[in-house]
Amino acid sequence: MTRFFVRRLILIVLTLFVVSIAIFAVTTVLPGDVAQVILGKGATPQDVETLRNELGLNRPAYSQYMGWIGGIVQGDLGDSLYLRRPIAELLQSRLTNSLVLAVFAFFVAIPSAVLVGIWAGTHRDSRTDRVMSTMSMVAISLPEFVTGMLLIVILSSTLHLLPSSSMMLPGTSPLTRPQILIMPALTLTGVIFGYVMRMTRANVIEVLQCNYVRTAILKGLPMQRVILHHVVPNAILPTITIVAASIGWLLGGLIVVEVVFAYPGLGRLLLGAVETRDVPLLQITTLIIAATFTFSNLAADLLCAVLDRRVRLS
Repeated sequence: MTRFFVRRLILIVLTLFVVSIAIFAVTTVLPGDVAQVILGKGATPQDVETLRNELGLNRPAYSQYMGWIGGIVQGDLGDSLYLRRPIAELLQSRLTNSLVLAVFAFFVAIPSAVLVGIWAGTHRDSRTDRVMSTMSMVAISLPEFVTGMLLIVILSSTLHLLPSSSMMLPGTSPLTRPQILIMPALTLTGVIFGYVMRMTRANVIEVLQCNYVRTAILKGLPMQRVILHHVVPNAILPTITIVAASIGWLLGGLIVVEVVFAYPGLGRLLLGAVETRDVPLLQITTLIIAATFTFSNLAADLLCAVLDRRVRLS
């Protein structure tokens, strides 16, 4: 188990190193200039060039990358060029807000999707199965901003049950007004629920057709026991990988959802960095999303290895 963990950890470190190079390369060639954005359109070329020198934007690309990645390794995330504040300070509240929303959506979507998928797989082609399969396909097909706007129209504008915006005062926590989390969480839940539910259903149907399950049924074991002891443990393993992918998607999907509901999280911070061409802030937020995705897959690999010895030997 230790060797398996070490191999996966080394692979993740190498992956993040390659990802950091890709992020740095892409962000440095983006059109626009943060110095021009800071000074405004009326700034002279000499003023822009002077500010670029002060911000270190005229250094060679390899020197900028080594300084950036070296700072990250030492725990220094650098400063925002546009906001002129430490990036760690900016991330503190925004990342917490996004994690609260992501965890809330995760614990709503995943358990319900797995349970519904197991039920649908064991009641294949029933009326409820067809209804849930259709609803999950609709949820997967709708973009997040469409789902969010529909929820705003129905739950806020029509029924007046929830606030249409998830804005918060600076320094406050979303847990002080948990109602602002409901519509963003439901928007995130839609796609995840549909995807995980359909994959769980397909896995359950596949396991039900295996010989050892048929043998258990022919021996006269109660169907409930067959499902709990034979079907679910084997059907849930492939679903773990899908759940891990959903964790990475959550932070990526937050960008759209946070913009729709004006929620002050990591996604809006990333979008603001793109609009102002704040390259250091853009690089760090993108790297955080990539790291979350890779480490969630590591957690899935470890859980699969614990549950299935064959994975550890692969």
